Amino acid sequence: MSSSATAPTGAEVVPEGFRIERDLPVGRHPILAAFPGLDRLPTAKRLVTDAAARRRLFGATSVELVDQDLWMYVAPFEAPKNARRGWRPVVSPGADCIVVGANHLRTSSPLMLFMDIYHELCHILQRQGGADLWPPGVSYVKRWTEIEAYRFVITEARAIGVPDDYLREYLRVEWISDEEHRELLAEFGVPAH
Repeated sequence: MSSSATAPTGAEVVPEGFRIERDLPVGRHPILAAFPGLDRLPTAKRLVTDAAARRRLFGATSVELVDQDLWMYVAPFEAPKNARRGWRPVVSPGADCIVVGANHLRTSSPLMLFMDIYHELCHILQRQGGADLWPPGVSYVKRWTEIEAYRFVITEARAIGVPDDYLREYLRVEWISDEEHRELLAEFGVPAH
């Protein structure tokens, strides 16, 4: 699951060619309907170097836009038994789908959406490789899947000049404690102040 925080002013740099279809209706759509050209960005080529594998990833992955107050997550094939109390995820048996809150798609900064969608694509690849995205008893900030996905998007963000103050806020997710936030900052070398 990826993060989200309010972006500091001035952090609106995104790779050339990153596009968002903000008026997409609620429902399930091909990922490239929500983010046209996402598969052709240099970031996509770094995520999946093999062109055929990249075509398969972007051709088979969908997004489900929901009218709920949430950011993004990979729809589980079945509801995780250890899900946070009150979380009733969209499930997508056997199909790769990223669930996106409609408000997030319509109003969040392009940079946040860029980082979030690639974070979730990392999770799709991890799950395709056999990873459990919701391992029981493992803290969010200790899951190798989260560390790997955040590391990928933070590396991409730094390459386009995103400042540490933006990254610090991006890593401040509502379901972790201040101490866990500091752990994430230390993991990625983002100064706490």
